[in-house]
Amino acid sequence: MTSTIDPTRASSDKRAATARPRSSDVTARGDLSRAERVAKALHVDLPAAKLAGGALGAATAELRAIGRGRTWGADARAAVVTFLIALPLCLGVAIASGAPPMTGILTGVVGGLLVGLLSQSPLMVTAPAAGFVVITVNAVASLGSYRAVLASLVVAGGIQVMLGIIGAGTLSYMVPLAVIKGMLAAIGIILILKQIPHALGYSVDFLGDERFRQLNDETTFSTLATALERVHPGAATITTISLILLIIWSRTSRLKRWVPGPLMVVLLSIALNAVFAWWRPIWQLTGPQLVSLPAFGAWNEMSRVLQTPDWSVLARADAWRVALTLGVVASLESLLCLSATSRIDPLRREPSTNRELLAQGIGNTMSGLIGGLPMSGVVVRSAANVDAGAQSKLATILHALLLLVAVLAAPTLLNLIPIAALAAILLYTGWKLAHPSFLQHTWRLGWRRFTPFLVTTLAILMTDLLVGIGIGLIVGFAFVLIEHQRSPGYTVVSPKGAVLTRLRFNHTVTFLHKASLAATLEAMPPGSRIELDGRFSHQIDPDVLELIHEFKETARGRGIDYRLVGIPETAIMPSH
Repeated sequence: MTSTIDPTRASSDKRAATARPRSSDVTARGDLSRAERVAKALHVDLPAAKLAGGALGAATAELRAIGRGRTWGADARAAVVTFLIALPLCLGVAIASGAPPMTGILTGVVGGLLVGLLSQSPLMVTAPAAGFVVITVNAVASLGSYRAVLASLVVAGGIQVMLGIIGAGTLSYMVPLAVIKGMLAAIGIILILKQIPHALGYSVDFLGDERFRQLNDETTFSTLATALERVHPGAATITTISLILLIIWSRTSRLKRWVPGPLMVVLLSIALNAVFAWWRPIWQLTGPQLVSLPAFGAWNEMSRVLQTPDWSVLARADAWRVALTLGVVASLESLLCLSATSRIDPLRREPSTNRELLAQGIGNTMSGLIGGLPMSGVVVRSAANVDAGAQSKLATILHALLLLVAVLAAPTLLNLIPIAALAAILLYTGWKLAHPSFLQHTWRLGWRRFTPFLVTTLAILMTDLLVGIGIGLIVGFAFVLIEHQRSPGYTVVSPKGAVLTRLRFNHTVTFLHKASLAATLEAMPPGSRIELDGRFSHQIDPDVLELIHEFKETARGRGIDYRLVGIPETAIMPSH
C-alpha cells in the first residue's frame, strides 16, 4: 500500500533542530576562533580588532603590543633584507609601467607604512606588483595620461574598501589549498628561472617580472637561453660566492642572529665589484648590471613623482572600467598573497581577509592621490620577509622607512649594489619556495590534490599569476564538484537486508547530490519499500525536492511503497 506522511515534526525534533548550529553559525564561530588566536598572539583584545570603524584602533593596539614584545631585533634584521629586495623590484615595476622610477619607491613606502599599519597580517608586504604593469601601460594608452589612471586608481581603492565592508574577503577561503601551494611553487620556480639571467649578468628584463612572455617580446626560456650564451664572469662569480655565503649563513644560527645573510651578500658583492675594477676591469659590473636609483632631491624631480589625479576623466566610461579592473585584480592578488603568506608563516596566523581588503583599498586610494602605482600584496617580498625571520608587522613598516630614508640620504651607495647579488638572494628564496620536499608532500596526499597543484604550477609558469590561478581554480573546483556529486547527501539508517529502506537526508542537500539520489531511486526494485526522511535537514535544494516528488509519480506505476517524512511540498514543472 502506498502512503504519504505530511511533514510534521515532534517537539523533540524542533528542539534538536534548534540546538543544531547552522552552517553560517559554525563558520562564524570558526572565524572567531581564528581571530581569537591572532588576537591572543598579539596580546590584543578581540573587540579592538573589529573591522567597522576599528581598523585604526586595532592597528594602534597591535603596535603597542609589538612594542611590549621582544621581536624588535628579529623584525629589524628582516626589514633590512626585505628592503634590499624591495628596492630594485619597486624601481623595475615603475620603469616597466612607464612611470618615473621614484614612483615605485613612493608606492612601496605607502604600502609598507600605511597598509602595513592597517593590515592585520603580521608578515605580508604590500608594494607595486609586476601583475599591474600591463594593466597600467594599457590604461595610460586608453585614458591618455598617467594622471587619468591615478583617478581610476582612487576609485579602485574605494571599490576595495566596499568589498571589505560587505565581507567579500571571506571568498578567499574557497580557494583550495592545493591551488595555493601550486602558486607558491610556481612563484619559486619563476624566481629561479627569471633570476638566472640577472645572476649571469644578462639584465634586459626588469627585476621582478613574473610573466612568461616579457615586455621585450622574449619569453622566459628564450631569455634564459641567451643568458647562458652571454655569461658575464664577474656576475657569475658574485652570484656563486653569494649563494655559498647564504647557505653557510643560514646554517650558522649565531651569525644570522646578529647580521642578516643577505646584508653580508650585498656588502661583499660591492667589495668584489670594486676589486674587479682594479684587478680585472673586464669583470666589473656596470650600467644595467647595477642598481640604478635616480637622484631625488631637486624640486622638479619631486614634482614629477608627486602628481595629482585628473578627475575629469571620470566622466568617461572606460575610466570606470579601468577602476573596476584595478580594484578586482588588486583584491584578488592581495587575498591570494595573504593566503600564501599564512601558509608559510611558522605560527600559522590567519589575519582577517576583510580587514586586508579595507587596508589595501585605503593604500591604493592614497597611492592614487599622490601619484603612486597600483599596489597589492606581493608573494616574493613576503616570502623573503618570512625567510629573514620577521615576527610581526614591524618588519614591514621598518622596511618602508628604510626605503624612504635610504633613497633620500644614500642613493649613491645604493647604486653600487650589483644586480647579481640581489638575484642570488632571490634565487635562494625561490629554492625555498619550490623545494622538492613540497612536491613530494603533495604527491603523498593523492592525485586529487596533486593534479590541481601541478596544473596551477604549470599554468602560472606558462602564462601569469592570475591566469594560472584561474586555471588552477577551475581544475580544483572540478575535483570538488566530482567528489561532492559522488557523496550521496543522505545516510542509509536501515539495517542491511531490511524490508524498509530508510534514507535520512543530511543537514544540507544541494543540487550536486541530485545525481546520486536519482541513481538510488531508479535502482529501487518493483515492490520494494522506501522512506525518505528530511526532518534533520536545514535546507534541501529545490532541484532535489522536484526529483523526490517526481519519484512519487513513477513509484506508483512501479509498485513501490514510499513514505516522505519532513519533505516539504514543491511545484513540479509541467510536461509539454
